[in-house]
This record gives sequence, C-alpha cells and structure tokens, in this order.
Amino acid sequence: MTTTETSTTTRDRILDVALDLFIEKGYDKTSLREIAEALGFSKAAVYYHFASKEDILGALHMQVHELMDAAFERIGDAEIGPEQWAKMLDAMIGYLISNRRVFMMYERNRAAVEQLHAKGGGHLNGKVDLEDELQRILADPRVPLRLRVRMACSLGAVMTGLMMTAGDAFSSVPPTKLAKLVREAMADLLAL
Repeated sequence: MTTTETSTTTRDRILDVALDLFIEKGYDKTSLREIAEALGFSKAAVYYHFASKEDILGALHMQVHELMDAAFERIGDAEIGPEQWAKMLDAMIGYLISNRRVFMMYERNRAAVEQLHAKGGGHLNGKVDLEDELQRILADPRVPLRLRVRMACSLGAVMTGLMMTAGDAFSSVPPTKLAKLVREAMADLLAL
C-alpha cells in the first residue's frame, strides 16, 4: 500500500467517524479530541489530515456538493421543463437514498454548514451554493409560474421526505421501496 493510499484511507476513516459523531452529538458538541479518541489516534494525527474541525465539516459538505452537482448536470443551462426537472430529482433521490448519513449530518448541523458558507461568501472551494443554484433554476421566467411552483413543491417533497427517511421514521423500510415511493410522490406533484 502506498503512502497516498494510506493517507486516503486514514482521511476517509476520520471523515466516517466525524460523520457519525456530528450526527449523534452535533458539530458544535463534538471535539477533535473525541474524533481522535474514537479512531484511537492522537489529535496530532487528525491535524495531519485536517487543519481544524471546520475543515472536516467542509470535506463532508463537499460530498453533498459532489452528489448534487451530478444531479444538476442532468439539467445544464437549457430551459427547464417537467421532464428535465424530474430527471434531476430522480438522480437526487438515488443520491440521497444511498448517502443518507451525509445528508442527515447536513440537515442536523445546518447552522454550522451555513456558517461555513458565510465564511466562503456563499461558495465553498469555488462551488456555488446548492440553494442559490436551485433558486436560480426556479426563478427562470421562461418556465411558466404554475410549473415552477410545482417544481418547488416536488423538490420540497423529495428533500423533506428523504430527510425524514434518514432518521428513524422509516428505518424499517428498505431503501429501494422508499426511493420508489418518493419517486411516485414527485411524479404526482409534477403531474407527470
């Protein structure tokens, strides 16, 4: 195993443990010492990979951006219609279902993530804020208002429905069944 592979593995382990702790205790109530102890590391070993707890949060948040960027690529700069919107939401559903823990962390630590964005002027590592991008799409006057409202409602249903699934409300439901039901709700809202 090369040094790069070891670093990546260690970095990923730090992110996994931090993710668990940020979900369980919250970002503000989790210390770097606790992250290091959960890994059996010293704080210095964590500092080798991340300069601060905020950097760990930033790396986890970038995972959300990477997942959502893939969904936005389905839209591009073209005028948005219900079919393109449905394709983007369909991709989001897949990403959200398979990465529930990251989205749970994001939702449960929203204030910390918002502070992170505020420090970056609404951008994080050159990435445009996801909410800003969604608002840009939904504000497109080329799309009839009635459709934009349906698009916004379908997005809300998908995000809220999946955030709820990240908790205990639907923990006994298999992810594939959950994804199917969320997709049905989205199609109903878009009147497809």
